[in-house]
Amino acid sequence: MTILIVTHSKDNEAPTSVARALESRGERVYRFDTDLFPTDLQLSLDEAGGGRLSGPSGVLELSEVTAVWYRRNATGARIPEDMDPQLRQPSVEESRRVVFGMMAALGVFQLDALEVVRRSEHKPLQLKLARDLGMDVPRTLMTNDAEAVRAFAAACPGGVVTKMMASFAVYEKGQEQVVFTTPLTAKQLEDLDGLELCPMTFQERVVKARELRVTVVGDRVMAASIDSQALPRAREDWRREGVALIGEWKHYTLPEPLHAQVLKLMDALGLNYGAFDFIVTPEGRHVFLEVNPSGEFMWLMKYPGLPINEALADVLSGRAARRLAPKPLPRP
Repeated sequence: MTILIVTHSKDNEAPTSVARALESRGERVYRFDTDLFPTDLQLSLDEAGGGRLSGPSGVLELSEVTAVWYRRNATGARIPEDMDPQLRQPSVEESRRVVFGMMAALGVFQLDALEVVRRSEHKPLQLKLARDLGMDVPRTLMTNDAEAVRAFAAACPGGVVTKMMASFAVYEKGQEQVVFTTPLTAKQLEDLDGLELCPMTFQERVVKARELRVTVVGDRVMAASIDSQALPRAREDWRREGVALIGEWKHYTLPEPLHAQVLKLMDALGLNYGAFDFIVTPEGRHVFLEVNPSGEFMWLMKYPGLPINEALADVLSGRAARRLAPKPLPRP
């Protein structure tokens, strides 16, 4: 029996780390680098949900798969860029449909199923569920209406920050420029040109003492904190100084009520893996920002040493509890 890891060949060490943890438990692992399909890897499916994968990791009969870790997707990445766009686009789309169709037809446990991940990525849903569970959630507005933004800012005496719902970057002269969480100045509030072309997220600015990354795998909750106020450029978004602060992450114990709320939100989303972001205020409030159903974690295995790969291996191999479907919240 085999556990299938779905990723791509340029991924970081995470798939290798989890594969080693699985192999130490006696599990066979097959790595499916999706960027190799369809150019360098062969995949065949039949009407009964069976089939075969053949590539650098050898041959895998799909009937042998007992669980899937869906981590990353880059299907069609090696289809030639100079191909006629009218032909390349459908080639990529057909390839993606075959890969996602394979996962849907396997009928085995997935961490996490594509449809569960896609639903869980919706930030309005996350915020509503977190609020319904009693979590402290910042006032938020998602809009393309400039006047609505100005009215919202006027109702937030502590200021407003803006952010994107999805990870976003632009490239200037080959350099990646990431869009970070950014406070809005009065001048910027006056000039919101372009908002009608791209809605954005606006939140009340919450004063920070520390920031948390809470990684949940199955029923295991692992929290780490960073003093994002230690460096000026990190005060609004620690990622601006992520490299400089990487060795400063510390173990953190969540208050028991928040620990329970985190697990209930995982239940409501149907997730087996989630990377939560929280702010801790100087008064000790824990303010929920978001949960990423496919967030990175390798730096947390080094600093402060969270055993996230081991927890993933336990759930994938059936040695720890699994969520098999979202659980609706009880009606008030």
